[in-house]
Amino acid sequence: MDKNQLGIEMMKEGKWEEAAKAFMEVIEANPSDAVAYINFGNVLSAVGDPEKALKFFEKAIELGGGGAAYYSAGALYYEKEKYDEARKSFEQAIKEGLHTSDNYFMLGMTFVHTGASRLALPYLQRAVELNESDAEALFQYGLCLAQEGLLDEAIAKLQKCIELEPDHADAYYNLGVAYAFKENKEAGLSMLEKALQIQPDHLLAQNTKSILISAEESN
Repeated sequence: MDKNQLGIEMMKEGKWEEAAKAFMEVIEANPSDAVAYINFGNVLSAVGDPEKALKFFEKAIELGGGGAAYYSAGALYYEKEKYDEARKSFEQAIKEGLHTSDNYFMLGMTFVHTGASRLALPYLQRAVELNESDAEALFQYGLCLAQEGLLDEAIAKLQKCIELEPDHADAYYNLGVAYAFKENKEAGLSMLEKALQIQPDHLLAQNTKSILISAEESN
C-alpha cells in the first residue's frame, strides 16, 4: 500500500496524526505530488485548520491537481459560508472534468444558500441523475422545485427521498405543505402527522397542521 493510500485509510479510522504523517512523507519524497497536498489539506480541514488547509489546496491547484483540488477548496469555502468563492471553485472543478454527483450537489447548494433556487435546479437535477440514492440531493432538489411552483415534480422527489430515508421529518413536512398548496388537505395532514411522529418538536409542522385544521373547522 502506497503512502497516499495508507493516509486515506488512517483518515477513515480518524487517525489524523498518522494520516498527516503519511501524506507529509509523500510530499517530502515527491514535492510535485498534487494528490498528497489535497489529502493533507483534507486532514487539516478535518481537524479545524481551514486557513492552512486552503494553502495546501492552492498548492495542489498550482501543481495541476485538477477538479479534485478545486472541489476540496470549494468544500472548505462552503463550510466557511463563502458561497461565491465556493461556487467558483465547484464550477472550475467541472471545467477540469470532475463530473461527480457530489460536485454538482455542492454547486447547486451554493445557489440555494444565496436564494437563487432557479439557478440551483439544473445542478441538483444532475446530482440526482448521477446518484439516484442520494436522499439529501433528492430533498434539496424537491425543495427547489417547490419554491419554483413545480409541485407535482417536487412531490415526486420528496416521496423518493422518504423511500430512501423514512425518518426524514423535513421531507414529510414539505410534502405536507406541497399537498396543502394543491388543496389536498387530507394528504397534507397525513404527511404533517408523520413529520411530528418522527420529530414531535417540529414547530413548522405543528403550526402548519394547526392552520390546516383551523381552515377545515371554519368551512
